[in-house]
Amino acid sequence: MCGRFTLHTPAETLATLFDLPETPVLVPRYNIAPIQPVAIVRAPVQPEQREWALVRWGLIPSWAKDPSIGAHMINARAETVAEKPSFRAAFKRRRCLVPADGFYEWRKLDGRKQPYYIRMQGRGPFAIAGLWEHWQGPDGSELQTCTLLTTDANDLLAPIHNRMPVIIAREDYDEWLDVTNEDRRFLSLLHHLLRPYPSQAMDAYPVSTYVNNARNEGEACIEPVGA
Repeated sequence: MCGRFTLHTPAETLATLFDLPETPVLVPRYNIAPIQPVAIVRAPVQPEQREWALVRWGLIPSWAKDPSIGAHMINARAETVAEKPSFRAAFKRRRCLVPADGFYEWRKLDGRKQPYYIRMQGRGPFAIAGLWEHWQGPDGSELQTCTLLTTDANDLLAPIHNRMPVIIAREDYDEWLDVTNEDRRFLSLLHHLLRPYPSQAMDAYPVSTYVNNARNEGEACIEPVGA
């Protein structure tokens, strides 16, 4: 699964990476947790202009009666996302990219869980495959929410956890965000993007249990153990 991640890359860098029409307003985060606001990049509302939006992490299907279901839908398995009732409509029409520059996983060691921080070798930002959804409550209240897709762990991550977030390569952003084509054959082709990211492009190291508390923030979350 993917239950925590970071986004502290300068906003100007993100605007360039994701071809945004404007530089977003962004507060550096080192411990983003479920049910909190997260940034997404989604299909353009205007031709050739991608949209940056803040939504709540934990997808609430449009048909859900109770919004608390979102707390249990922070991740969607890439292998079944096209068929699961909770995700299949969003997979067709509301795919997005979730900007990040690292994420955490916990490895079971001697009866305890050791947190690890995983990032790119060059420490640059990347995009996690996501889905977003719009939910309206009986009282007229509205929420936009998202989930992160996961797949089998690569060789680097496998000793830590058996799952990892799906990372979309920059050259594939347009294909993933293209929601104009709902043809079943096109959607089936998208699965070639939902694969483990190459191990050699990534780095992982243990960090302090300080990150275990979602209220903790700052660079201390990503400092290597013993640094």
